[in-house]
Amino acid sequence: MAEALVEFVIAENPPKRLDKALSRDVPVEASLSRTRLAKLIAGGSVTLDGVVVNDPKHKVAGGEAVAITVPVAEDSHIGPEDIPLDVIWEDDDLIVINKPAGMVVHPAPGTPNGTLVNALLHHCGDTLSGVGGMKRPGIVHRIDKETSGLLVVAKTDAAHQGLAAQFEAHTVERYYRAVCYGVPDANDPRLRGVRGVNFEPGNIMKVTTHLARHKTDRQRQAVLFEGGRHAVTRVRIVEPLGDPAVACLVECWLETGRTHQIRVHMTHAGHGLIGDPVYGGRRKLAEKAIGPKGVMAAKSFERQALHAAVLGFEHPVTGEDLRFEAPLPEDMTQLIADLGGA
Repeated sequence: MAEALVEFVIAENPPKRLDKALSRDVPVEASLSRTRLAKLIAGGSVTLDGVVVNDPKHKVAGGEAVAITVPVAEDSHIGPEDIPLDVIWEDDDLIVINKPAGMVVHPAPGTPNGTLVNALLHHCGDTLSGVGGMKRPGIVHRIDKETSGLLVVAKTDAAHQGLAAQFEAHTVERYYRAVCYGVPDANDPRLRGVRGVNFEPGNIMKVTTHLARHKTDRQRQAVLFEGGRHAVTRVRIVEPLGDPAVACLVECWLETGRTHQIRVHMTHAGHGLIGDPVYGGRRKLAEKAIGPKGVMAAKSFERQALHAAVLGFEHPVTGEDLRFEAPLPEDMTQLIADLGGA
């Protein structure tokens, strides 16, 4: 197997642990994350002053000469598949995709192929320089199978680390468009009694809770106020739908990014998404407000009406500010029209 050698000297006043010291001092161009360094240490690929050290807790003092043998990235065990992709942006470091509804992001039990990763392996080919020691795309965030819209994927370790840091710091701009039951309006007295829901200037609904896996259904997320992970969603009315309004096109944006966050928060507020089979339910909408066509459109919509419309972040290598928009897909556009929207 081909290998690369990374050599440097541990600087003064290092962290006491070897793994932390390497993470601090390894050259940026080596694109080695702390997780990757830990694996290389455990695999006997790191020497200090010519001696192999495989204990990540090994004490260092500074001044030691480090040599790290880095195997060239191996081919992924996941197979490439020639699946068409809607590519919004691509360069040597990353790729932005407009994912269609129905596509799973990553292979998993029950979905071993036909995923976005399979498609990216075919599309990117030899331009993948390796993420975590494998020639594979670096998935730093996901959207649900039946949610459409924008995803950024890393093609290199450096891009993967930089993007992951931005998502962890919640600095990535993410706006979604959704069609929900009812209208989340500050004038609705019911909403004043929903714990975790309040309104900000401009009639912006803010939902603040904790989220965790449901105790009995592991495929669902549940709202908590103790334990779990902090989650904040903001919601703005874009267009009420019906006369009188019985549904609404809304814009949602995330302060945090938790599994199913928008879907769970909208349901918690009493405004579940049309078509959501897990959280939204199937509500009866007044035919007088939207007509028989609208009633049928809402009843038969086959996925959660949710689309990742805007994605903005700093390019992890060049530092350029990037912002992308993806228009609503045809099924959501038709749903809105059938419900009486523009």
